[in-house]
Amino acid sequence: MNCIIVDDNKMARTVLKHFVKEIEFLNVAGECENVIQASNIMSKEKIDLLLLDVEMPKMSGIDFLKSLTVHPLTILITANPNYAVEAFECNVVDFLVKPVKEERFLKAIFRAKEIFDSNAKPLEHDKEYFFIREKGVSTKLLIADILFIQALGDYITIHTKDKKSTIHYTLSAIEKELPASKFLRVHRSYLLALDKVDKVEDNTAFVNKQPIAIGDTQRSELMKRLNLL
Repeated sequence: MNCIIVDDNKMARTVLKHFVKEIEFLNVAGECENVIQASNIMSKEKIDLLLLDVEMPKMSGIDFLKSLTVHPLTILITANPNYAVEAFECNVVDFLVKPVKEERFLKAIFRAKEIFDSNAKPLEHDKEYFFIREKGVSTKLLIADILFIQALGDYITIHTKDKKSTIHYTLSAIEKELPASKFLRVHRSYLLALDKVDKVEDNTAFVNKQPIAIGDTQRSELMKRLNLL
């Protein structure tokens, strides 16, 4: 896994780099003082994991994640635990409080590795359905029944008309498993079945009377895909 360390404090970067060097499956693709440097690296290389400080000059780590439609697996690191709620709203793998202990760091890294490996394995499915595993039971789910899918940290909740199922999977991974002609990512936390959208008002889509937020950059694409007259 390629990772980058983003922290304006040199000592903090040194500590994280020392931790990372002990992990065989991690490769440090770069270390950055701010998110601008990180963005430059991400535009040139495939980055699988961000080790990202929250409080930095120019732009905070959280604001950086919010600016991205899709971001790599991310572990946020900060001296201020009050950012925890906002951090997990950004769909991060974990949230570490400085000073970071190696044992806690390793726990976060192996959690990221588990998600990374699960994303690399395609779901068992064909063009009409796939099986999802929930509470030890594998259940057939028809793709045609999906209304929308919501990201919840490193889990997703799949909503149908009759039920909802929460599984350990990421929104980016399941997006690859669904037909692009029928589904659209309208927000960092939502994937919609286009034929299930009832109406759109400003930056909100309604699916089965459920309001779904639409990102500013995704709204125009959604309107095109809905065959607006």
